[in-house]
Amino acid sequence: MLQSTARPNSSLDAALLEARERYTAKRPKSAALHSEAAKVLPGGNTRTVLAYTPFPTAMARGEGCLLWDVDDNIYLDLCGEYTAGLFGHSDSRIQAALRDAMARGLSLAAVGEAEQRFARILCGRFPSIDMIRFTNSGTEANVIALSVAQVVTGCSRIIAFRGGYHGSLLYYPATGSNPINAPFPVTLCDYNDIDGTVAAIRSAAGELAAVIVEPMLGSGGCIAANPLFLTAVADATRAAGAILIFDEVMTSRMSAGGMQERLGILPDMTTLGKYIGGGMSFGAFGGRHDIMEIFVSKVPHAGTFNNNVMSMAAGITAMEEVFSAAAAADLFALGEGLREQLNVICEKAGATLQFHGLGSLATVHFRRGGIERPYASTPREEALKELFFFDMLDAGIYLARRGMTALSLPTTKRDLVQFTTAVSDFLDGRAPLLR
Repeated sequence: MLQSTARPNSSLDAALLEARERYTAKRPKSAALHSEAAKVLPGGNTRTVLAYTPFPTAMARGEGCLLWDVDDNIYLDLCGEYTAGLFGHSDSRIQAALRDAMARGLSLAAVGEAEQRFARILCGRFPSIDMIRFTNSGTEANVIALSVAQVVTGCSRIIAFRGGYHGSLLYYPATGSNPINAPFPVTLCDYNDIDGTVAAIRSAAGELAAVIVEPMLGSGGCIAANPLFLTAVADATRAAGAILIFDEVMTSRMSAGGMQERLGILPDMTTLGKYIGGGMSFGAFGGRHDIMEIFVSKVPHAGTFNNNVMSMAAGITAMEEVFSAAAAADLFALGEGLREQLNVICEKAGATLQFHGLGSLATVHFRRGGIERPYASTPREEALKELFFFDMLDAGIYLARRGMTALSLPTTKRDLVQFTTAVSDFLDGRAPLLR
């Protein structure tokens, strides 16, 4: 332990050091894998969000809502593949659909019945989508949707929001910048700031192609949009002659028809991804007939795997058979109840900790008071978030390093008792650090 003469954060520093040492001791095989991976993969990984110190846990297999790592530690999976893992790891209906698809051939280089069937399912579910086209990721869907808006409007500028994440090439952190963003001319506004955003939209009229917004910031901290904010943005965008894009890659799970259906606020275009391909690589963008029909003859849209047989087969089964309207409603209610219970536990403990989110998605924040937009975390907040992550792993809970949780359909109330107990134990055991 650090001596009492150390700086004021010494107790937190010591707790974090001990947590890292305990983490390392339980995962020798993950450590060895990381060491070998670093020889051929920059940073030892090919997906930055999975990287953290001292090394990331390597998973060996999953079943239902459980995960086993290479060192035989078992976890309740509350990471949910960052919302893409909605169906868990072993849904028999999706597995059967994939086996059937593989038996008929993998790469057919042709159109087929499956893609139009899948398109009809999604057009029928999301109110704003008259026509749709497929991609291989949400990133790709958003890049193309913004490019479409530029072609349709004849304008180039877009408005996005600080803390918004629309893929690896369209990330606008609350502080700093992403050095590999696609070169769209962007004006950034503050999330949930009605007056400032409306003023920016009006000011850009005549050069504005699109406003892109998540109905709830995902990687920005699971911060929900005020419905009045979204309504004001929609009205101002259309008055400026621009196209409103809802990025529902994450929030589409909030009902059978996404947050747009739940709120009754319709965009001009919607982008989708993550879970909708049934666990396969998938993205999509769609919207009004007059927008989407530019692909008939004016604009090309290629992509070798846009209609790949795996994503089409898994997606049809996932969205037609598994993720019904009732399943969506039940999952939303399960998540709402969990977050309410967690916040009651935190409030009773008098801790500077709360969970923000919607439905089955939530993120832990180590501060009190309302949170309407992303913020610059203090070093202490970041240290507490890391400590929370390690303590949850120690309790058999796997979640995102940034403190985000995403429930999957196999998860039950009984499973979640493990999580609420782990949070209670964290609040008790780390009480001196949380006041």
